[in-house]
Amino acid sequence: MFYSFTLTITAAHTAANKLQLDLEMSAGIVHQVDILFPDDADHNIRVQIFDANLQLWPTNRGAALRGDAAIVSFRDFYEMSPGNNTLRAYAWWEDTETATTVFANIGVLPRAIIQPFSLAELLRSVQRS
Repeated sequence: MFYSFTLTITAAHTAANKLQLDLEMSAGIVHQVDILFPDDADHNIRVQIFDANLQLWPTNRGAALRGDAAIVSFRDFYEMSPGNNTLRAYAWWEDTETATTVFANIGVLPRAIIQPFSLAELLRSVQRS
């Protein structure tokens, strides 16, 4: 499954007044994250994604993803359990007076599809061959 979220960032969204958007998804493994920055972003839009108080992406605390006419795309293996399957995106402008839209696309699959065998099952199958 892929989820797509629209982050509409206005001039009012500054470092002191960040846009906050809850990203509600199904439980499972986040395996793909794509953040699409528009042509007018000029590396001035900042995006961070958290799970509660833990900054997930980018991993280095306090930093933010940014770009200009670019897609920041990466694979991951982050498990979200039932009842804890909402992440939060923060976004803001640095140095601008305009509004724009950033898109966040996140892929989530059940663990059974991403990792069909446990390590013990995998070792047993190797020992049998």
